[in-house]
Amino acid sequence: MTDAEWVAVRPLLPTPSWLEGRGGQPEGCCHRQMLHAIRYLVAGGISWRAIPADFPDWARVYAFFRRWRENGLVAEFHDRLRGRVREREGREAEPTAGIIDAQSVKAAANVPAGSRGFDGGKLINGR
Repeated sequence: MTDAEWVAVRPLLPTPSWLEGRGGQPEGCCHRQMLHAIRYLVAGGISWRAIPADFPDWARVYAFFRRWRENGLVAEFHDRLRGRVREREGREAEPTAGIIDAQSVKAAANVPAGSRGFDGGKLINGR
């Protein structure tokens, strides 16, 4: 993670409770290391246990990710970053329309009628 990326991302992350005087003990790893490990995992498509030794222990990284996900921070983080990107491009922060795409597959003659339908747009009888 570059310094410029970290400057943009840091304000979006939660502040540890011990820094706000709400108790608890300091965390052993910084959030930047945790995010870097999670980004590496997602980019490489690897399992949690396959995180290289250069990063914090996989269990600690997973615990951070799970806590952020359970508190809705991963979705909020994504939405805020999406809003910033959209604003930087001169668009509204929130999208006003969405596109839904579907694929129809022709069904064989032995597929039961209860699980198939007719796509009028593509004129296909299938699923």
